[in-house]
Amino acid sequence: MYFYVDESGQTGLELFDENQPFLYYGVLSSKLNVDVLALDVVKKLRAKLNVERLHAAELGNGRLAEIVKDLEKIQKKYDTKFDFYRVAKADHAIIAFFDQVFDQGVNPAITWTGYWTPMRYVLLLKIAYLFDEEMAKEAWTARITIKDELANEHLINVCNRVLDRVHWLPDERSKTLIFDALKWVIKNPSKISYNAASKKDRLQISPNLIGFQSVLHGIARRLEKSKSKSKKVIVDRQSQFNIAQEIITEHYQNASKFGEPMALGPGLPVVDYRNMPTVPIECTPGTESVGLELVDIYIWIFKRHIEGKELAPQLYPLIKKQLHKGMFDEVSINAISKRWEKWFSELPEPSEEQLAKGKEILEIDENRRQQHVIRD
Repeated sequence: MYFYVDESGQTGLELFDENQPFLYYGVLSSKLNVDVLALDVVKKLRAKLNVERLHAAELGNGRLAEIVKDLEKIQKKYDTKFDFYRVAKADHAIIAFFDQVFDQGVNPAITWTGYWTPMRYVLLLKIAYLFDEEMAKEAWTARITIKDELANEHLINVCNRVLDRVHWLPDERSKTLIFDALKWVIKNPSKISYNAASKKDRLQISPNLIGFQSVLHGIARRLEKSKSKSKKVIVDRQSQFNIAQEIITEHYQNASKFGEPMALGPGLPVVDYRNMPTVPIECTPGTESVGLELVDIYIWIFKRHIEGKELAPQLYPLIKKQLHKGMFDEVSINAISKRWEKWFSELPEPSEEQLAKGKEILEIDENRRQQHVIRD
C-alpha cells in the first residue's frame, strides 16, 4: 500500500497558540500509486482553477466545490481511505507532566497500581482538574528547558501549586497519593529526569511526534486489515521534525522484529508493533506529491467538519464515506475521560476471593510505598 501523510496546526514546541489548539495528522492510503496514476487528473484540476497547486486553505469552500465531483471520482477509482488524528496541545503538557512525575518506575512514593493499571487514568484526570493554563504552561516550560537547574525550579513550583489545590479533590486516597508523590518529587527533582536534555530530545517530546506515533500505528492497522505490505510512506517535508519522524519510524520497525504485542500492565492498552511499515519514510515536498496535495484537501474538510466551521454542502459527500471507513484517534484529556469512563462502567463485580486477594496485594504495595513517603 501507498501512504501519504501531512499535518496541520503545527506550532512546534509552542503548545498554547489560541489560533492552533490542535495538531492534526491526515493519512491518505491506497493500494495504487496515487502520485503517478492521479497526476494527469490533478494537473487538469489545477488548470481549471488556474492554480499551481490544490491548496485547500487558499481555495476555500467555493472553489473546492467546483472540483468536488472530480475528487470523488479519484477517491472511487483508486479506492482511497483517509485516517485522521489530532493532539490537543495544551492537554499534552499536562499528560506529559503526569507521565514523568507519577511514573512508579522512578517515583517510589506512588503505588504500583496508580501507574501500571487503568487507575493511572483516574489519577491523571484528577491531576488535570487541578491544573489551569498558567500551570500547564510552566509545566511545559520545565519540560523543554535544557538546563536542569532551571527546569527543576519550574517543576518544583508546579508541584507546589498542585499541592495548594489538592484539597479540592473529594476523596482522601487520591489526596494522599498525589500529596506523597509530589512531595517526593520536590525533594528529589533530579531523579525524575523531567526535562529534555538536548534540542534533539525536545523534538522527541513534541506533540508532532506524539501524533506521528498514532499515524504509524494507524498505518500498521491498515496493513493488517488489508493483508498488504507497505510500498511507500510519503511524509510532507518539514525540516524541523522529519529527522525525529525518521528516528521513531526506525525504532518501531526494529521493535516489530520481536513479534508479539507487549502488555504495559493489567488492563492497560497493549503495544503492538507488528505490521509496521517496513519501508523508510520518504520526506517529500508537498509540491512534488499528488498524494500530499489530496491529503491537504481532506484535512481541511475534516477539520472544518469536526470543529463545526462553515463547510459547503457539496463537500460533505467527499468525506461521508471516509467517516465510516477511516480511523480517527485523539490525544486529549477529554478523549481519555470518555474512553476510560466506559471501560470502568463495564467492569464486572469482583468476587469475595478477588477482593481479598486484591487487598492483600495492595497492602504489600502500600508497605513498600510508605518507606519512600517524605515525612515533614
